[in-house]
Amino acid sequence: MKKYLLILLMSLSSMAGFADTIPANIGIFEHLDETIPQGLQFTNHEGKTIYLDSLINKPTILVLVYYNCPGICSPLLDGVVSLVDESELVIGIDYQIVTISFNWDEDWELARDKRKNYLSQLEREIDPEAWQWMVGDSATVMALVDAVGFGFKKEGEDYVHAATLTMLSPEKKITRYLYGLFFNPWDVKMAVIEASNGQSRPTINKVLDYCFSYDAEGKKYVFNLTKVAATVILLTALSLFLYLIFGAKNKKRRTV
Repeated sequence: MKKYLLILLMSLSSMAGFADTIPANIGIFEHLDETIPQGLQFTNHEGKTIYLDSLINKPTILVLVYYNCPGICSPLLDGVVSLVDESELVIGIDYQIVTISFNWDEDWELARDKRKNYLSQLEREIDPEAWQWMVGDSATVMALVDAVGFGFKKEGEDYVHAATLTMLSPEKKITRYLYGLFFNPWDVKMAVIEASNGQSRPTINKVLDYCFSYDAEGKKYVFNLTKVAATVILLTALSLFLYLIFGAKNKKRRTV
């Protein structure tokens, strides 16, 4: 009986998206309404020392990656390129982007090369200074990732980490996290507006993101009936299964 219960629980986790096999220190731990530390010095793609807090004077999308990543960093940066091209907002005027490597062994020349590669993919002409690329030493990087709740772990020559964009207000306050590899322009526009007003998006919206999907053609959110129905059915099946197990045991005890 326990065997079948375990199988059901595994199926529920897999199908409903609740499986959590990632170590506890890896992932995104939201620090909404907190501010990033002052005085963090990074080296930009020109080899110049930059104080991060002095750079943030408008809504800023912080992108944490590492430049030699063989995994999700490249698709994430591709998603940022698409966002810049498709958004009705103007980068450099309405918002800016700062990409920082959390691998402190990477140097600014690599940041320069990666920047050149991704800027060349843009179909839209932009102010190149509106998208900064940086590296930092270990103490500076860890101070930043701890402040924004970005947990990662080194495994061999690579890193295990999540993919997200962190929105910062002009006051250096964390106002929203945008998860995934691709981002719809409307969602990012709202994040920029919120950041410009110093407003953060409640974490409870993760539930809404689970229940609703973005319809690119209709440019609106639609209720994801299939996903929610599957989750309800699985939870109901699990409840019934547990009732049959423990209900039968209790009934047996009463008749003894």
